[in-house]
This record gives sequence, C-alpha cells and structure tokens, in this order.
Amino acid sequence: MNSFDISTKIYFGDNALDRLVEIPYKKVLVITDPFIEKSGMLALVTDRLQQAFIDFEIFSDVVPDPPIEKISIGVKALLDYDPDCVVAIGGGSAIDSTKAIREFATRANGKQIAMIAIPTTSGTGSEVTSFAVVTDVQNNIKYPLVSDSMLPTEAILDAELVKSVPASVTAATGMDVLTHAIEAYVSINNNEFSAALAEKAIEICGTFLLRSYLDNNDTHARKKMHVASCLAGLAFNSASLGLNHGIAHAIGARFHIPHGKANAIVLPYVIEFNSGINKHSKSHKEYPKCVEKYCNVAKLLGVNNFNEITTIRALVGWIQFMSKEMNIPLTMSQCGIEKREYMNAVESMAEKAIADACTATNPRVPSKAEVCLLLEHMYEN
Repeated sequence: MNSFDISTKIYFGDNALDRLVEIPYKKVLVITDPFIEKSGMLALVTDRLQQAFIDFEIFSDVVPDPPIEKISIGVKALLDYDPDCVVAIGGGSAIDSTKAIREFATRANGKQIAMIAIPTTSGTGSEVTSFAVVTDVQNNIKYPLVSDSMLPTEAILDAELVKSVPASVTAATGMDVLTHAIEAYVSINNNEFSAALAEKAIEICGTFLLRSYLDNNDTHARKKMHVASCLAGLAFNSASLGLNHGIAHAIGARFHIPHGKANAIVLPYVIEFNSGINKHSKSHKEYPKCVEKYCNVAKLLGVNNFNEITTIRALVGWIQFMSKEMNIPLTMSQCGIEKREYMNAVESMAEKAIADACTATNPRVPSKAEVCLLLEHMYEN
C-alpha cells in the first residue's frame, strides 16, 4: 500500500509575504544568512513581524553547505531563545540549516516548534521537503538527512524575493529544479502523484528557465520558476532522487562546487548511464523501463525524436545546450579543478556517491567501477 500527502501549507502569488501578519505565533526566531540580513530582503519579513507585534530574534550564522558545527551553534541559539516558531529565509542552505536546527533542538527538549520556510532562490524545493543536507567538513561528506519531522509547517513563495537574484544563481538553481524533477520522475519510488508534479515542473523549466535567466525583469518567468521549484520539491519528497544527486553531493563536498551547477554537469552523463543508450541492443524491448520516462521528458521539452536512442540523445543535447546558454560548465575541467587532484579523488567520490541515500532509488543500480568511469568521463569528455 502506498500513500501520498502534502503536509506543508503553501502560500503563493502576489503579496504572499502578508501571511506573516496573520501567523498565530508570538515568539519567532528568524534564521538566515549574512547576505540576506544585510540586504533589504530581511526587512520584508521583519517589518511584517513588527506589524503583527510578534517578538523575534535573528540568527544569521548560516553558510553554504551548512557544516555540522554551524548547526550546533544554531541549536544553542534556538534553545536559548525558546521560540514557538522558526522562520527560515534564504536559499537551500538557510532552509536546510533551519530544518536541522529545529530537528536537533526538538530532540533535546521535546518541544514542538512550527517552521515557516521562505525561499529566496528558485531551486532546492527545500521549503516542502523532509530532506536536509549537512556537511562533515573534516571528512568531505555531505549527509542527506531525511525525516517527516523536518517538513516545514508552512511555505511562502513570493516572487518579490527572487527579482534581484543574479543570472548565474538563476541558472544553477533552475538546473537544480530540472534535475529534481527528472530524477523524481524516473525514481524507482515514482508514483502517479509525484509524476504529475514532476511533469509540470519539467514543462515550466522548458518554457521559462532560459527566459528567467536572460531577463531579471521578466516577473512572469520568475514566478513560474519559483512555483516549478516547489513542484519539483513535492515530487522528490514523495519519490526521492537518484544517482545524479549522489554524485553531485560527493563532488560538492570534495571540490565545493555549488550544488545546482554540479547537478547540471552530472545530469547528461547519468541519463545516458541509466538509459544504457551506449550499449547496442537488438530490440527496443531490451531498454530499461526508465527510457520511456526519459522519452516523455524529451516530449515535454519539445525534443522527442525518431526512436528511443535519438530521443535520449536529443534530451542530453538539450540539457547541454541550456548549460551553454546559461554559462554553466559542461565538464569538471571547466570548473578549474586540477586534473591530478580530481582523478585522485575519483575512487573516494564514487564510494560516497554509492553510499548516498539518494542513490538508493536510482533506476539502475550502479557499481563502484561504473561510477568511477562516469566521474572520469565528466572531467573533460
């Protein structure tokens, strides 16, 4: 028996931030990063809390790829302030940090604390998922934490917060959305509900991602990508992800490449690997089941072709075209990584990718040797 539910209440559209004036909480800890705190974005939250006469404090010691040490500092801040709600504002790092901080604080004192997630990038979908990724800096490992107790109580999607996002961030986070949707779509845990959400997210990416990248003032495109990010998050929260994220986590932890950029680089290689299109088959019946799914993705993006092989190659070509258009590297060498250092890390990264929780739902079970080969090809194919 399967089940599907959406536990997070989602507020979206124009003036969605006004929800903060209506929240039933009296004491709030706002968790964000230093950039958001210094910019005008934080005032969009705090002004509304003041308007509602809600007491609040700000914790802004959040950094990219949140390390365990920073999470511990946040837990102490939360326990000391003792709020009845935490409000996370920022990208995936801020929201993931807040999830982990709230989770560990609750385990420490048993108090249930509400969480409101307000994303300022259109990428991670973290505002509606039970996933959080924290980093063990000493061992270069990213750990995906998964628990229904980490689901935010509410999510606020307001495009006002993504108007000023730089084009490079729009590109990386947008490709993260696409990767989330595609991996959820072909996951061994996919279902009709997750598939519908993933298909819509893919369709939106095909129409609005490049528009959003090319023009900061294209408010309609930005709104659509903000919704697509949430839809893809809902999809993978139900179906999970795959090898693409397992490899991206390993690469990101070792070489500190932004997550969305790492996903974009890895995606074409994983699609080819999962599809087995480089193997000669006597009939289409010998292709894995995920090939039909990938062909559906190609159709949604308008690049379906004569047969399975040409359609998969067209899909890979479309992804690489999008990366080129948005100035995302196609290989690891283009990220400025020294070849010897990279190749020396291949075996370790492959082991971590296979052990990653996301890889467990990949449609094709990879061996260590196969992942090593993929990583080697990604350097300068």
